[in-house]
Amino acid sequence: MAYDNKSSGRGSSSKPQGGFFRRSKSCPFSGANAPEIDWKDVKTLSRYVSERGKMVPSRITNVSPKKQRKLAQAIKRARYMAMMPYLRYDADNQR
Repeated sequence: MAYDNKSSGRGSSSKPQGGFFRRSKSCPFSGANAPEIDWKDVKTLSRYVSERGKMVPSRITNVSPKKQRKLAQAIKRARYMAMMPYLRYDADNQR
């Protein structure tokens, strides 16, 4: 059975068939009143670290690649200086 791409409902039109409106992403560290990335500012850095202590990826946080590298370096420096934890354990899930 051969499939004809023109007769199928999927992928034949150039317009999207619905779905949701995707907002344009903008970096939270670029702009006029944007916060500076600093390893001493633990409050700002903790927004980009998950509950388990992992760094949140830029596709979730909308941080630009250049600023994501700077952010990762700042988080690593804050961890090294013992201002942020490397890992966070739950009290009931400890091994």
